[in-house]
Amino acid sequence: MITRMEGVPAQKGLAVRLDGVSFSYGEASFRFDAEFTAGRITAIMGPSGSGKSTLLNLVAGFESPIEGKVLIGGTDAGNAPPSARPVSMVFQENNLFAHLSVEGNVGLGRSPSLRLSAADRAAIADALARVGLAGKEKRLPRELSGGERQRVALARVLLRDRPVLLLDEPFASLGPALRDDMLDLVASIHAERHMTVLFVTHQPEDARRIGQDMAFVDGGTIAATGLAEDFFSLPGPDAFRRYIGR
Repeated sequence: MITRMEGVPAQKGLAVRLDGVSFSYGEASFRFDAEFTAGRITAIMGPSGSGKSTLLNLVAGFESPIEGKVLIGGTDAGNAPPSARPVSMVFQENNLFAHLSVEGNVGLGRSPSLRLSAADRAAIADALARVGLAGKEKRLPRELSGGERQRVALARVLLRDRPVLLLDEPFASLGPALRDDMLDLVASIHAERHMTVLFVTHQPEDARRIGQDMAFVDGGTIAATGLAEDFFSLPGPDAFRRYIGR
């Protein structure tokens, strides 16, 4: 069994390529061929059920392709489990453990057993300060607002320091002002770390705010890719125009 991906150190963003990747469950089938540029934020949009989350799960290793390759930094992820891939993922439900403190939830990004050294705890404190949660290390998730819980998830991303970040509609349940704050935080982290970001959203405003590139997923395949500004300033693909109501 492969326990880690050889030759893929933690570093600034890595290119992600799906090379003839096919996957299916039930009656739904998907086929993805695309390359996402290293160090850029790609907004991924498309109708519900079109395959956006499936695409992220294939990159993260939560799903395995029937055929084709998932290449991260030119290296075939193969059978590498999610924990061994140079990838962090933030979900819509933020994936926090209710019984662990803020510090414990973030610390999982450094040590799954939570055997934390003094240096680890200092790094956790720095990450929490970076996302505006200094002084809340001992609180439980239920004692935080929705936006604060997502900040905890982002702090864990900072601590993991992986070159690829996957965001699966993590701010969908937040109000417009708070969602904008969180998007700006992601953009700030990206400017600092230059990781490759794949960001699923149903909101055109979110894609316009931080997206540099766009991928439109429709019918289980990537129907169009390009610069985000071209999707919104030019006519764009017909399916995308219909999707956003033009």
